[in-house]
Amino acid sequence: MSTLLTSLLILSFFYVATSLSSNYYAKTCPNVESLVRKAVRDAATSDKKVPAALLRMHFHDCFIRGCDASVLLDSKGKNKAEKDGPPNVSLHAFYVIDNAKKVVESACPGIVSCADILALAARDSVVLSGGPSWDVPKGRKDGRTSLASETIQLPAPTFNISQLKQSFAQRGLSLDDLAALSGGHTLGFSHCSSFKNRIHNFNSPTGVDPSINPSFAASLKKTCPVNNAKNAGVPMDPSSTSFDNKYYKLIFQQKALFSSDKALLDSTKTKNLAAKFSSSKDEFTKAFTRSMIKMSSITGGQEVRKNCRVVN
Repeated sequence: MSTLLTSLLILSFFYVATSLSSNYYAKTCPNVESLVRKAVRDAATSDKKVPAALLRMHFHDCFIRGCDASVLLDSKGKNKAEKDGPPNVSLHAFYVIDNAKKVVESACPGIVSCADILALAARDSVVLSGGPSWDVPKGRKDGRTSLASETIQLPAPTFNISQLKQSFAQRGLSLDDLAALSGGHTLGFSHCSSFKNRIHNFNSPTGVDPSINPSFAASLKKTCPVNNAKNAGVPMDPSSTSFDNKYYKLIFQQKALFSSDKALLDSTKTKNLAAKFSSSKDEFTKAFTRSMIKMSSITGGQEVRKNCRVVN
């Protein structure tokens, strides 16, 4: 009963919008896409970690109250915002959205939401990393509520397949979406804290998850000893600035970082999809594009912010 109530509460925060459209700003801000693209490209030129950061930021935004830019709001007074919740403290590159918003506001004051800018920036990040492009449906509104306490709803790297399935289903997303969107882990960097459960004190004779390749586990333990440095970690995959299908190949080589990555092998449906994506980058990118459009169309905002960090 409590699980059902939790599901209903989460679902009540957002809905899949029917009012989004690719040409939403055709008359009111026709250059919005090129303005955002330049802001992302400029930032990525000086910091190669930016694309992965923006893609992750968009995921984390959409999974709490829908894609309403609530993740961009700063904490204020006694209100601790989403960006200061435990799963989000490692989010970065907020300045890129600030820069994009500034140039968009100069061209089209009060027209384009921060939520749309973040959705466009996530798409542009994938493209800059060698991944596919797609038409981003636009017309999202920005939310007025951002609570660090709600970040507990984000799917954790320690989740098993049942927990992942439930988390995605609560947002109207399927196992197909889970398998495809997990491929976003082809980009970026992970801190040791996200996978230490698999290499230290695991419930096995060796203390290591037996589903990890032993030599891979040994290399992870070198980088991440029990008392590792706060910012220690490893790239998500060896080509972590390139959007490719190596993530899926690594899963089958028992070199997936997270429990939630390895969990794709624990369902026939997701295992078959992961196998398909590992053998065909084209199949992966087509599925990823479909699922990104679906996920980014979960909306729940009420306004167009003038400043992405504060409500109007």
